[in-house]
Amino acid sequence: MGEEKIRLGGMALANGVLVHGPRSWACAIRTEDGQLKVAAERKRFNATAIESPLLRGPVRLLDAMAIIPQIRRALPEAELPFQRPAVLAAMLGSASAVRLVRGSPNVGPAAQELVSGLLSVAPAVLALRGSDVAAYHGAEHISIGTYEHGERASKEHERCGSHLLGPLLATTAIGNVIASRAPLHMRTPARLGAQLLAVAASTEIFGWMVRNPEKRLARALAKPGHELQHRLATAEPTPEQIEVAEAALAACLQLEQD
Repeated sequence: MGEEKIRLGGMALANGVLVHGPRSWACAIRTEDGQLKVAAERKRFNATAIESPLLRGPVRLLDAMAIIPQIRRALPEAELPFQRPAVLAAMLGSASAVRLVRGSPNVGPAAQELVSGLLSVAPAVLALRGSDVAAYHGAEHISIGTYEHGERASKEHERCGSHLLGPLLATTAIGNVIASRAPLHMRTPARLGAQLLAVAASTEIFGWMVRNPEKRLARALAKPGHELQHRLATAEPTPEQIEVAEAALAACLQLEQD
């Protein structure tokens, strides 16, 4: 039997790659002068210990976000994709557009939520298309996929967070339509609750998609995310960018195996 593989995730930066496992993370970057820098630490808590379907998805999302302050302290040169001015401007513009759509009397509730969901992901798409982010995203997928499958992987990965796009848009739209029928004074907490349930439900759906890739419904739900990866969110990396991703992978695996 082959060696059991550690389940890994990752994130592309503007100048490097983050790889994280159940208990550890590692980030590798290429500085402006060409130097390769790596930082790796243990996580503050282990989200994989949470088994409740209602909490599992949101807690794992928080687990990934909690790494960011650690990265900023350990590796100040790391350039996060969302810190660029153009992305911040897109986030503000997207929020304004969502308010306009939801306030329009000429658009039905279901259509409002669907359009709002698409507008909400626009900043993420812009962040992934910026400078070298798409190439480092491809390098992240190639390094993790090659480790998992034992042969050179492609720049698209079946567990990329982009595959959450279809389930998340659907569950968010349904939840917000239901929340919009709540009394006015309860509408804001109802929307927050709907968002939490949408993240939980879409994460569980995503897990089912990964376990059942041959199912027609799984392929349909994965299609938007795959197209996003293939056409916009990833690019073929250079050998130097793959070297960065592999350095992050090796450092993370070393901590996990220790």
